[in-house]
Amino acid sequence: MEKKLRFGVIAGSLRKQSFSRALGNCLESLAPANITIEQLPSIGDLPLFNQDILDETGAPAALTELAERIAAVDGVIIISPEYNWSIPGALKNALDWLSRLNPNPLAEKPVTLFTCSPGLLGGARAHPPIRNVLHALDCRILARPEVQITQIKGKMAPDLSAVTDTATAEFITQRLSAFGAFAQRG
Repeated sequence: MEKKLRFGVIAGSLRKQSFSRALGNCLESLAPANITIEQLPSIGDLPLFNQDILDETGAPAALTELAERIAAVDGVIIISPEYNWSIPGALKNALDWLSRLNPNPLAEKPVTLFTCSPGLLGGARAHPPIRNVLHALDCRILARPEVQITQIKGKMAPDLSAVTDTATAEFITQRLSAFGAFAQRG
């Protein structure tokens, strides 16, 4: 009997109609039967990282909620765009906040990274800098094959409610299945 797994999604973009957020919202319908997927709180609710905030007033409520939700899932799926050949600032900010918690909710947590873009590279240049930060947080990273969804606009419904490209949908299902096996290996 396969173990039931719960994965949480962090969208690396703050835009309401971002492809990253839309793809995250579609994952539940593409997941194997033993996997449920939930959206984690928006990283846009976090203030800019400032150690003084932690030292003087403690963790912001948005950080506490995010950390608790991460701790409660079996793995985290980060779906991000590429901004200026690198990691989006809001995602880096969230990871910086999480790194200051003790215990760090991402330490030893299985994590996989998806990028997507309307362009031809699918966010490929964001993988190395995001992965570097995840290594610093001591995450267990499923690194290969990388998930880079190119020309995503043409692979989703016009209202961004579903992945309509059959090959992309099958690839995502395969990657979610592989992430499930990875997460269970402990």
